[in-house]
Amino acid sequence: MEQLRISAKVLGQMAMPDFCERCFWIKLHARTLPWQIFPGIFSTIDAYTKKIVHAWIDRNAGSPKFLEDYGVTGYQKCPHWSKFNMETKYGITLSGAVDDIWTVPDGIVIPDYKTAKFTANADKLIPMYRVQLNGYAKIAEATGLGKVVAIPLIYMVPQTDPEDVKTGWGLDRFKMDFIPHILPLEFEDIDPLLEKARKLHDGPVPARGEECKDCAALNDITLKTEGEPYP
Repeated sequence: MEQLRISAKVLGQMAMPDFCERCFWIKLHARTLPWQIFPGIFSTIDAYTKKIVHAWIDRNAGSPKFLEDYGVTGYQKCPHWSKFNMETKYGITLSGAVDDIWTVPDGIVIPDYKTAKFTANADKLIPMYRVQLNGYAKIAEATGLGKVVAIPLIYMVPQTDPEDVKTGWGLDRFKMDFIPHILPLEFEDIDPLLEKARKLHDGPVPARGEECKDCAALNDITLKTEGEPYP
């Protein structure tokens, strides 16, 4: 059996309402995907967010309420993504890259920082994020980091209202404030998704998704270029 490597975030795509088995099959079998550019500014903001949270924890006074609610007492160094993985019984190496690890009296908390406003569109992604963070929790416990007691999303919401703009600029610089919005996620068993991913990979190419926008777009392209529908 071929050993697969799937990130917790990619596995989370299977929980989305618009999940397409054919597109996922292609993703699992593609050795090289089309080049994708991830803006570096988001990595910079995420790193800065982590430093601010750690500064709050180190200060241990006047920390934001969400840290007090979880009883945070410290933090751990996050493992490098190349070491944060585990083997599963399905012949799948589950991997990921955690944003942060907080220590609490009963174990650890694995938060995931999102630099975004919490909107209806963000709400649609919750099923994917929930699987992603449950995957992180599974890996953390399997690798001995501790018992995971919570997996919250921390939306760092940019303050861009007119009143914020008035006080956020000077002659040679401007600043943007961010306010945390906390969304606790539930624990769930992700083994059924791992098993399904294995079966999808090992099985034949699934039928084209009738409601999949990517399949529909590819169908339009093949009709225009080859005169035949996308199989």
